[in-house]
Amino acid sequence: MSDLLRRLPLALGVLVAALLPLLATDFWLQAGLFAMAAVVGAIGLTLLVGVAGQLSLGHAFFAALGAYTYAWTAGEIGGRAAGLGLPPVLALVLAGVVAALAGALFSPISGRLRGIYLGLATVGLVFLARHLMVNLETVTGGFNGRTVAPFAVPGFSFSNSDPDYVAVAGVEFEGLHRLWYLFLAVVLLAAWLGRNLKASRTGRALANVRDSEAAAAAMGVHVARAKVTAFVLSSAYAGIAGALMALAYGRIAPDLFGLQLSIDFLIMIVLGGVGSIAGAAAGATFVVLLPLVLVQYSSELPFLASPGSGGLEAATLARLLYAAAIIAVLLFLRGGLAGAASRLRHRRDHSPPDTGGPPPVPPPDSTDPAPAHPGVPPRSKETTS
Repeated sequence: MSDLLRRLPLALGVLVAALLPLLATDFWLQAGLFAMAAVVGAIGLTLLVGVAGQLSLGHAFFAALGAYTYAWTAGEIGGRAAGLGLPPVLALVLAGVVAALAGALFSPISGRLRGIYLGLATVGLVFLARHLMVNLETVTGGFNGRTVAPFAVPGFSFSNSDPDYVAVAGVEFEGLHRLWYLFLAVVLLAAWLGRNLKASRTGRALANVRDSEAAAAAMGVHVARAKVTAFVLSSAYAGIAGALMALAYGRIAPDLFGLQLSIDFLIMIVLGGVGSIAGAAAGATFVVLLPLVLVQYSSELPFLASPGSGGLEAATLARLLYAAAIIAVLLFLRGGLAGAASRLRHRRDHSPPDTGGPPPVPPPDSTDPAPAHPGVPPRSKETTS
C-alpha cells in the first residue's frame, strides 16, 4: 500500500501532462517542449555528476552534436545545407548514437580526470563545437544555421503540414500538440532508464567510484571503465536532448549551443538535487520556464522594462533569480528540491499519531533508586556526615 501511495504523485503528474494539450495555449505548449527537451539532458547530466561524481561543462557540445546530426540525417537531399534524407525516427536514434560515440572518443580524458579538472577539459569541447558549427556550412548551414525536418513516422506526420485532420475532445491536434506526446514519451523513457541504471549493478559501481576510487578498485570495480561508461551514457542523453531541442525550435544555429547552455544544465541539477531523476526534471522545468514566462508577461509586470530601455529586463531578472535560488539551495536546501521533498516525506512518515488525548507522562528518572518497601520514600541522593 505504501508503494502505491508513493507512486500516486508520479501517476497524477503523468496524467496531468497528458491532458495539458487539451487546455494549454500555443505558448505553453512551445514552452513545455523546450522544458521536456531540457529534462532529458538534465537527467543525463545528473547521472554523470550525481551518480558517478564526474563534472562536465561540455554538455552543450553533445547537445549540438545531436541536434545537427538529426537535422543533417533527416534533411532533404540537395540544397545549400544538404541532408541524407533518412527517416526521422532513425535520425533521432542516430543523434544519441553519434553523441555517445563522441563521448567514447573522449574516454582517454574522461577516464583519467575527475572533478574540476574534467570540467575544465570539457569546456574545450564547447569551443570546438562552435568552430565546427560555423565552418562546416554544408552540414550545419554556417553562422545562420539550418532548418530542421519535422518528425514523422510512416503514415503520420508531427507537423502542421499533415493533411489528416486529428481532433480530440474538440481540440484540433496540430504540430505542437503532436510533438508534445512524442516529447513526453521520450522523457518518460529517459527517466525510467535513468532510475533503473541507478538501481542496477552498474549504478552501484558508479556510486562507489564517486565515493572513493580506491575503495571501488579494492572491491573489483574497473574505475576508468566506470567513468567512461557514465560519460558515454550522459553524452547519449545530451544528444537526444539536442535533437528534441532542434524539433522544438524548428531551426537551429550555433548561438543555441554555447557555454551558457552547459551552465544552465548544471544549474538545473543543482537546484533539483544532484543525483535525483525527479529533481533534474523539476530543476530543468524551472530554469527553462522562468525566463519564458517573464518575457511573455513582462508587459503586465510593472517592475520589468522593455528590452533596450536600460531598466531591469526579463532575461536579467531570470539570471538574478537563478543566482538567488542557487545560493538558497546551497545554504538552506542541501540536496535541492528533491532533498527537501525527501525530508518532508520522512517527517510525515515518522511523525507520531495524534490521538487527541493528553500528552504521555514521561518515564521516571532511572537514576532515582526504587523504595525498598512500599510506602517508604527513596533515600535522598545527598549523604550526611
